[in-house]
Amino acid sequence: MRIALLEPDIPQNTGTILRLCACFGVEAHLIEPSGFPITDRAFRRAGMDYLDQVSITRHTSWQAFDDWRRGEALRLLLFTTKGAASYLDHAYGKGDILLFGRESAGAPEAVHQAADARLKIPMREGLRSLNIAMAAAIVIGEAMRQTGGFRFE
Repeated sequence: MRIALLEPDIPQNTGTILRLCACFGVEAHLIEPSGFPITDRAFRRAGMDYLDQVSITRHTSWQAFDDWRRGEALRLLLFTTKGAASYLDHAYGKGDILLFGRESAGAPEAVHQAADARLKIPMREGLRSLNIAMAAAIVIGEAMRQTGGFRFE
């Protein structure tokens, strides 16, 4: 299982998601450019001392990331407020990539078109979106529950 962040804007959110990945043994993929320098210092506070425990792969662009994942034949699941299906109704696989767009702008149409599924987290009407780190935690919890990923032995 992998979490990918498309051009992240907020280092604290990225650090929090990296900490989540470390705790659950999930790979993290950062797709550049980002809205901040991608360094340990940029997100050390939120990630705390967990950053040494997470596998982080950086991709220089969306195209580089998409070429890599297609070469690996990995399924791409985009989480978006524009998704048609609930994340709860999706059947996850152990090799899935859970992709989250930019905090400020979401994902462009080309990313929507490349995704194998576009999923949403159901919310009350009239509210815009969840914090990206909260969304990632909710989704990875369900994906790992379905795939038996919470067995840390």
